[in-house]
Amino acid sequence: MFSKKLYVGNLNYKTTEEKLKEAFSPFGEVTSVNILQGRGFGFVEMATPEASEEARNRMNGTDLEGRKIIVNEARPRTDRPRERKEGGERRDFRKF
Repeated sequence: MFSKKLYVGNLNYKTTEEKLKEAFSPFGEVTSVNILQGRGFGFVEMATPEASEEARNRMNGTDLEGRKIIVNEARPRTDRPRERKEGGERRDFRKF
């Protein structure tokens, strides 16, 4: 079954959640929009899997505010171990 949540990548950093909602609303009810500021991507959740699939098929590769966006089914978040830096110091490996 197709998820109702979509990943939207390659967003213009100036794109607002309202603009993203407006772009996806012709395909059905948009229940939530979340843009990760400064990251160039976000998530759009549609009311039904059918609306989500149609939005993905129609919006993937289209231009939104000067950027060709990528739209895919959102994957569940996985718990990845965080990379731990020992000592808290910055290492510089340049040769002098």
